[in-house]
Amino acid sequence: MSEPATNDRSLAGKVMMISGGSRGIGKAIALRAARDGAKVVIAAKTVEPHPRLPGTIHETAEQVRAAGGQALAVQMDIRDDEQVDAAVAATVAEFGRIDVLVNNASAISLTPVSQTPMKRVDLLFDVNVRGTYTLTRAAIEAMSHGDGAHVINLSPPISLRPVWFARHTAYTISKYGMSLCVIGMSEELRPQKIAVNGLWPKTIIDTEALRMIPGIDRRATRKPEIVADALHALVTRNPVECTGNFFIDEDVIIEEEIADLETYATEAGVPPMPDLFLDGPGSMFPEDG
Repeated sequence: MSEPATNDRSLAGKVMMISGGSRGIGKAIALRAARDGAKVVIAAKTVEPHPRLPGTIHETAEQVRAAGGQALAVQMDIRDDEQVDAAVAATVAEFGRIDVLVNNASAISLTPVSQTPMKRVDLLFDVNVRGTYTLTRAAIEAMSHGDGAHVINLSPPISLRPVWFARHTAYTISKYGMSLCVIGMSEELRPQKIAVNGLWPKTIIDTEALRMIPGIDRRATRKPEIVADALHALVTRNPVECTGNFFIDEDVIIEEEIADLETYATEAGVPPMPDLFLDGPGSMFPEDG
């Protein structure tokens, strides 16, 4: 096993807690941190193999260790405050603190109001907005150690263009609720040197969640590693100087000169589809469309 990097942009020895970290983007983030020698907490619901979805918290934890990091697998339903508090307590008991908190757990339903039952609305709000809020709330004390810490919400920049609401009002409100947490919490937590930022993909990312969305060509996507690499760059910045922002993964990759964007293509030669909520050139619904 190679020695972890020790430069200023490394997460060696840092404690990262990830909600929904058993698969997809959360897993990619965990493995990227592990390559630095980070201590990674995989907090998610899946303990036993899921009948339709790959990955469990224990399988991901083993892969983190194999990649060079330390790992703690914690069963946590983001909708249950007691489990959230217990997950944070277990993290502190094992590693002593939290340096990076990634609010990655998310529910999706791209359905119009007429086709979104209240049970689904409640799930979207409970996981996306309330889950982000309660996990951050629970982790504040463990991040207030004075050395600087980062919270990253996987949520988009806010746009009030009706096109982003008309097709899936409940989902949009729930994701923008996560973004509003960035705005409010970044100011509240600034005195504690805790940065709070949003990160969102420029293009659709190939995850198992795509199975829930009809009509998506999974070849026209990017790998989760682009989000993981962008997040790694953000959480190794100075938290005092980098807070209250909304970043796009592609922009961070280009600015930091991390890699050729083509390396993240799910299938070489197939242009990736744009993701939701991004206005301007390259948008799914351009300004003048």
